[in-house]
Amino acid sequence: MMPLGRATRAGQTESWHMGVLAAVTPAGRLVARVGDPELATFVRSSAKPFQAMALLAAGGEEPFELTDSDLALACASHGGLPEHAERAASLLARGGFTVDDLLCGAHPPMDEGAAARLREAGQEPTPLHNNCSGKHAAMLLACRRLGLPTADYVAPDHPLQERNLERVARFCGVEPSVIGIAVDGCSVPTYRLPLAALARGYAALAHPEGAGHLAADDRPPARRVIEAMAAAPEMVAGPGRFTTRLMEETGGRLVGKEGAEGVYAVAVRGPAAFGLALKIADGGDRCRDGVVLEALRLLGALSGHELERLEEFHRPERRNHRGLLVGRLEPDLELEAPAGLGDDSGEGGSAG
Repeated sequence: MMPLGRATRAGQTESWHMGVLAAVTPAGRLVARVGDPELATFVRSSAKPFQAMALLAAGGEEPFELTDSDLALACASHGGLPEHAERAASLLARGGFTVDDLLCGAHPPMDEGAAARLREAGQEPTPLHNNCSGKHAAMLLACRRLGLPTADYVAPDHPLQERNLERVARFCGVEPSVIGIAVDGCSVPTYRLPLAALARGYAALAHPEGAGHLAADDRPPARRVIEAMAAAPEMVAGPGRFTTRLMEETGGRLVGKEGAEGVYAVAVRGPAAFGLALKIADGGDRCRDGVVLEALRLLGALSGHELERLEEFHRPERRNHRGLLVGRLEPDLELEAPAGLGDDSGEGGSAG
């Protein structure tokens, strides 16, 4: 593990956050790293774009009249705002399902305002408020489209979850047997794989045509998922949250997705497409967003103007209980670059 970020007080370092980071091209070439890029970790919700592809691969877009916002919600760790919960309910209804069919469990909305309004109304959260309800609704629709059983769609040996594992393995360039499986917070399988493999998977999302390891029929769902996330970033997280703001401020050129326990991944779209993935060792996220931005800046994927608009996430202030500024959270990383970001063979076209 190497330093990625630090907390300062009066200009002096008070705490350090260690971790690992990798940047990889669609062809699988490592272009930058901090620490050991082969470190394996559970990727948690950063796997959602790959899982959402099952519904598209099953031909579900037209019969279920899926919009950008629908598909973005399928990839989301959403805030549980009314527009999130209502869209999840709408997805369920299109397949003849109800909230009772969701196996993600219930928790209060991640958005503090939405949680407060629910409490003030004397209402209990439902599975629709779970940040993963869109993903689960999409899984149920995929099962309906494929004629698969829905009673235990979250089980690792369910045919849908077996397909999801195979898709994650293909996009990330590893064998399914290499991927460790555990139970995620919402009860679906979560995947343990090398950080560089996760970065390669996001590079393949950024530029499917440049990912020679993908099958031809993997590319249209990948393009559709990334386009939907870029077009409806408010559905992927929510107002004011880093993931939504990153996509908004870069016009969808950068498509990011958080995972629990300090994981983050970014698909950098464009002629020099690549994927970025990082893991904060202590599982915290207080410096995570700043590390993402600094790494993107160092890799030339973020302009000064874009960074300025995202400054509140880059070096956020630390204030005490009187509101006095006492320090900052700052990125603190040195990229090791084994190779430049020049075009790989067959990789040079636009990812958009």
